[in-house]
Amino acid sequence: MLIKFHEVYQNELIISGIIIIALLVLRSIVNFTITKVARKNGINDARIRLMRRYVSVNFLIVGLLLEAFVFGAEFKELAVVFSSIFAVIGIGLFAIWSILSNVTSGIIMFFNFPYKVGDKIEIHDHDFPITAIIEDIRAFQLHLRLDNGNLVTYPNNLMLQKAVTLIKKDAIVKPHEDDGDAV
Repeated sequence: MLIKFHEVYQNELIISGIIIIALLVLRSIVNFTITKVARKNGINDARIRLMRRYVSVNFLIVGLLLEAFVFGAEFKELAVVFSSIFAVIGIGLFAIWSILSNVTSGIIMFFNFPYKVGDKIEIHDHDFPITAIIEDIRAFQLHLRLDNGNLVTYPNNLMLQKAVTLIKKDAIVKPHEDDGDAV
């Protein structure tokens, strides 16, 4: 049985091997580039891992799509499958559009966000103005520490919509600089 499978699909298996190796090499190059750009811009490791995970998932989807074509799937067949999947996902995401908006904003903020963890910022929101230190930048929200010690989670999509002023760069007090009293 195994010999017949190998004989029948020999060309497809060779092409599959080439595709897998090419995608792994491309993923490594893209991940290296993301890490290099992020370290140059002072982005923390958690955000780097998140972006690398997004890249890996996208390469997996592209790989599965290419493999389907290699093993004989027709474009029409895949179009029906993907249109059905995207219709279901679209209906689900319409109900929770803010999550998708926050994830997209998080990706944009990874590559083009002038503020870093530790910066003290002021968000100019008419209803709820905030002055706080950026404690963490996550996929969906920022963690902001107010002067009174309270933690505020602020959605990424709102962060890109509001005017923000940098008050102080790297405002977090290091424990060894202030006799153990960290802000």
